[in-house]
Amino acid sequence: MRIVKEAKERRNEILDAVEELFGQKGFDGTSTNDILEKVGIARGTLYYHFKSKEDIMDALIERYNVRILGAAQEIAADKSIPVNERLIRAVMALNISDGSSEEIKEHIHKPQNALMHQKIQKIIISGVTPILTGIIREGIEQGLFSTPFPYECVEMVVAYANTVFDDDMVEMTDEERVSRAQAFAFNTERLFGAKSGSLNIMQMFGRGNGGSNE
Repeated sequence: MRIVKEAKERRNEILDAVEELFGQKGFDGTSTNDILEKVGIARGTLYYHFKSKEDIMDALIERYNVRILGAAQEIAADKSIPVNERLIRAVMALNISDGSSEEIKEHIHKPQNALMHQKIQKIIISGVTPILTGIIREGIEQGLFSTPFPYECVEMVVAYANTVFDDDMVEMTDEERVSRAQAFAFNTERLFGAKSGSLNIMQMFGRGNGGSNE
């Protein structure tokens, strides 16, 4: 058991170092020699834990995935929170992270980390959709939502939010962002068959109750 624990600690030590290096140099700019020097290990030790630099990136993304989805899953499972509020809280929880997660968020938008950015986007869409769909299905049972396609509707919403509101994908002025946010709130409620303004989606964009455009 002791050896397994030490291996896990060494693996996490490598990931911590790589997370910092990717933040400084980007994925493409970080060499295996950089990693060896940063951690202070032999090449054989590195390849014992990871097959390649890409393998390290995948492990780092998986750790990030667990980190950003964990809070959302916890909120989604809390039946004491009303469905409408739980849905918004679960989405907003995806933006709550510690310092290292913030560093990942910042450096995945660098051109040299395009592959990492793409992989994280894929994980967000595939990971967030089932979590939110569970909440929507509860809302349907309670008569708050009405859609025969809960999963597909959530997937559409998550995919749109994860691309259009990604600063790398669409360039927008502040005015255009507000307009798109209002349209996003308006159309999301209609996709879910929710009462206009009932979701208060605009709070996700740092604004008050502006979910209705009617």
